Amino acid sequence: MSFPEFSETTQGSLIMSSVMEELLEDASFENLKEGSIIEGTIIEIRQNEVVVDIGAKSEGNIVGHEFVDLGDLEIGQAIEVFLEKIEDKEGNPVISFDKAEQKKNWEKILSRCEEGTVVSGRVKAKVKGGLIVAMGVDAFLPASQIDVQPPKNLDQYVGQTYDFKVLKINLDRKNIVVSRRELIEEQRHVKRQKLLAEVKPGDVRRGTVKNITDYGAFIDLDGLDGLLHITDMSWGRISHPSEMVKISEEIDVMIIEVDRDKERVSLGLKQTTSNPWDDIEKRYPVGGRIEGKVVNLVPYGAFIELEEGVEGLVHVTELSWTKRISKPSEVLRVGDSIAAVVLGIQKDDQKISLGVRQLDTNPWDMVRHNYPIGARVRGKVRNITTYGAFIELEEGIDGMVHVSDMSWTRKINHPSEMIKKGDEIDAQVLDVDPDQQRISLGLKQLATDPWESIQTLYRIGDVVKGSVTKITSYGAFVELQDGIDGLVHISQISEDRVEKIKDVIQTGEEVSARVIKIDRDERRIGLSIKAANYNAEELAAEAAAYESLKEGGDLMSLGDILDEATKED
Repeated sequence: MSFPEFSETTQGSLIMSSVMEELLEDASFENLKEGSIIEGTIIEIRQNEVVVDIGAKSEGNIVGHEFVDLGDLEIGQAIEVFLEKIEDKEGNPVISFDKAEQKKNWEKILSRCEEGTVVSGRVKAKVKGGLIVAMGVDAFLPASQIDVQPPKNLDQYVGQTYDFKVLKINLDRKNIVVSRRELIEEQRHVKRQKLLAEVKPGDVRRGTVKNITDYGAFIDLDGLDGLLHITDMSWGRISHPSEMVKISEEIDVMIIEVDRDKERVSLGLKQTTSNPWDDIEKRYPVGGRIEGKVVNLVPYGAFIELEEGVEGLVHVTELSWTKRISKPSEVLRVGDSIAAVVLGIQKDDQKISLGVRQLDTNPWDMVRHNYPIGARVRGKVRNITTYGAFIELEEGIDGMVHVSDMSWTRKINHPSEMIKKGDEIDAQVLDVDPDQQRISLGLKQLATDPWESIQTLYRIGDVVKGSVTKITSYGAFVELQDGIDGLVHISQISEDRVEKIKDVIQTGEEVSARVIKIDRDERRIGLSIKAANYNAEELAAEAAAYESLKEGGDLMSLGDILDEATKED
């Protein structure tokens, strides 16, 4: 291959031209100083960036968010940019439109902006601790200065334009701190003073729920916060304010009380509606039947909601005529729908007494007819106490047998001596009291009282046999026929002196004894084991000695010794 030959003149011209281009290029680079504002031309507008020719070896790119609206830009448009670096690692210049604007505006801002002035700005971005506000230059808005209540979500403010108060300007660092909160508080103060001068109890105002606590909610009345207490939220039952209101919800409330000195306002929500207790007697007459929902169960009864704001109480004793219900939860659950009868109304205390059992016939109204005095009845021993036993005659109808009505012949210290729980027994109706819901029963009344004819059964001097049933320190009880007990005093056991009866005779032992005393009034028979073989003369002497024991107070009554025997057993 051959190349054209150039003359020395031509070759010199080419060399001169190349040198000139390099010199011009170097000259243009000298005008590009880092940290300066230079002019460039928009050569391309992309979706998220703008390409600008600044006369360097390559074009620079500016991110789109540095411009308010990319739609306002045009290709060929001249703009001023800030040159951060002539070349990055890839050989491209680093430029910024926003920083050029800020640098140009910084002196302008200082000339018209000082601490305390109000300026307008657009929230540019969220940063740690707050927001960046574009107001010609970037200013910092701390999160605590955004609103009266620091917001949880700062993203909602990005892109919004507000007025701000300048709090601090640092000339050395070229930064500005602004506040939106102070402007809001100043505006609220003006509104608060105006509202405090205007509002009066009874006024209804529109407000926004600002905060919710366990005891109520704070309502923003456009500059003035008022407390809506939980007791003033509803005529009905609520357990927490969140059941009635939500944060940021707008509601109508009534002014209940105004304290202008402390700048406090008490509000009511339920007062904006009529009080359901105003005509309660007309809507729920005593004796009328109602239907409601169980809303609360307590040990003593169940609360029934008749309508919103109106509740009645069914006491546990009013749940059933016959069932033994110790607590309402045995038969009811929260949420149950039930019917009841209105028993009474206390309007001032906002109380309604209800009864469920009144829906049915009271079985005690028929007890006189079903269980006449003197009738023989049969039932199961349901419960035993120290003073008697309860006999179930039918479901919910009990009769009570007192210990004194269990035996003609024995002193019963405890019902368990005669009967036990679960036994089926016969008894006689002694008395009926429907009002007190009581039926008195007797066991001994089913048999003839043997003491009525004791003289035909036993006579003084008779020799009888029986079984030792109890031993006390005073003597031994011997069960004779017909269930009659006789007492052998310790002095009547043996001719020899007896220190301890148990050394001589034992419980259950069969013994022979002679009747030496019969006291019908005291229902007492005196026996003597040692006199069983006495002749008539010896018997008379022993009877006299026995009588002297009684007169001297040494002989206890049959009942007393039985008591003593019970204690020793």
